[in-house]
Amino acid sequence: MAIDTKSGRGKFAARCQVVTSVGAIFQEMMMLRRVVVLIALSATLLQFSPAAAAAATDKLEQAAPVADQLKDFPAPRSIRRSGIIEGKRIDYVVTVGAIDLRDERGRMLGEVVYTAYTVPGSAIARPVTFAMNGGPGAASATLNLGALGPRRIEPGHTASGAPITVENQNSWLPFTDLVFIDPIGTGFSRSRVDEGETRKAFMTAKADVKYLSEVMYQWLARNDRMKSAKYMVGESYSGYRLPRIAYELQINGGIGFSGLALVSPYLDIPAMGEQDALSPLRYMAILPSLTASHWEEEGKSLTPEALAPVERYAQTEFLTDFFAGASDAAATDRLSAKVADYIGVNPFIVRRMDGRLSPTLALRERHRDEGVVSSGYDARAKALDPFPANESRDYFDPILSASAPYTAAITDFVMNEVGWRVDGHYRAHNYALYEIFENDTADTAVAELRKVMASDARLQVLISHGWNDTACPYFLSKLLIQQMPRNLVGDRLRLRVYPGGHMFYDRATSGAAWRDDALAMYRAGNGS
Repeated sequence: MAIDTKSGRGKFAARCQVVTSVGAIFQEMMMLRRVVVLIALSATLLQFSPAAAAAATDKLEQAAPVADQLKDFPAPRSIRRSGIIEGKRIDYVVTVGAIDLRDERGRMLGEVVYTAYTVPGSAIARPVTFAMNGGPGAASATLNLGALGPRRIEPGHTASGAPITVENQNSWLPFTDLVFIDPIGTGFSRSRVDEGETRKAFMTAKADVKYLSEVMYQWLARNDRMKSAKYMVGESYSGYRLPRIAYELQINGGIGFSGLALVSPYLDIPAMGEQDALSPLRYMAILPSLTASHWEEEGKSLTPEALAPVERYAQTEFLTDFFAGASDAAATDRLSAKVADYIGVNPFIVRRMDGRLSPTLALRERHRDEGVVSSGYDARAKALDPFPANESRDYFDPILSASAPYTAAITDFVMNEVGWRVDGHYRAHNYALYEIFENDTADTAVAELRKVMASDARLQVLISHGWNDTACPYFLSKLLIQQMPRNLVGDRLRLRVYPGGHMFYDRATSGAAWRDDALAMYRAGNGS
């Protein structure tokens, strides 16, 4: 059943009338401006040559505002729901709405859609947690319906599988309110300006941090939650965002966070990018995860103690033989043989690559004779190789290709169950956005993480990974943490690794263990 928003019908209706009046005046002003522009253009055409007239027309078109034909999003809409989580009934409110982003003149730049789950009656006493997926072109559906929300899609689905949701026994809703954010270009969130302005306002790493910080501030202010304890959860690329957002809001926004949960974080972008011949970091970082994925297929137990020898090899003998170079045949033979044994790939292939295999190549070659490929996010997820004889791969990642049920489920939930109906397509993954987004490729998020932890001695940080995630390997985070001053992080920064891959939480036992570790972080952050 739909309920009124907190502002009340009367206030909202009055505001609508004001907005409508202002909108009408604005439309009249725009019509007058168009008339002036046409008169000026006509005079220009009479006085100058055709070439000059064309140039003048181009200049006027560039200077004139872009016509915005999009319908405004509806007002936030809420419904009441309840569920049984861990044997206890929980009553909550789901609200879907959008936060406008405007420039200093009040001009609309974009709209960010959120889905909030709140437990009424004790708003200020309960923490509030903002959650985002990564990409940077991914919406929040996976964290919402796969990890934190009160309902979840059962794992193991295919692209054509029915998007059926069940109660999520690992939901965080019993101990925190949840606000899932879809950045611009993902979900239903959208820009309201042209391509050039969109890139400038939203599609750089710095702009991304700025506007998402503003979204969080606005949500807290509009919902009277400034006094609540505040947390953030960010997966993958959002593990890179979160320390920067926390630092931005702490320094410039007047908002302090009690805890950050970084899920399979991409903390150091340059480390996992294209490397020159002298950088072993990428290969040593993925070796333990490739080994873990191979061992899991063989039925071996994955524990810190089991992976310790692999980590030690990656930090010692591997580096020595790597730096010896391909000109040292004995060193390359040793390295290649050891790597082949650990990751379960044909030794001939490994030696031909001098022991330097990308995750994609390793996961494909491991099962090439079977015509099967594994996902870089979780090697347990497999699919048939459509072109097994091709030298280079020509297939989509098995996990990403099976994400359609999330799109169907969240679209149905928002539009039909909550009743927040909009024109547009829900984008769980916007791959075009990946191509235009500008990262700070020479930067990491570790500097901001150090700064925000240094300036707030109570801030808690939980970094979580799956053993066999080769997209964002756990060992890279471990190496980064080892370089941080002990007196800075103390016991406030925890690294936990669970069975599974990038979305380790889709395994019930790993999701439960992660939830327990998160609850410990919340208790520490609240001083309990």
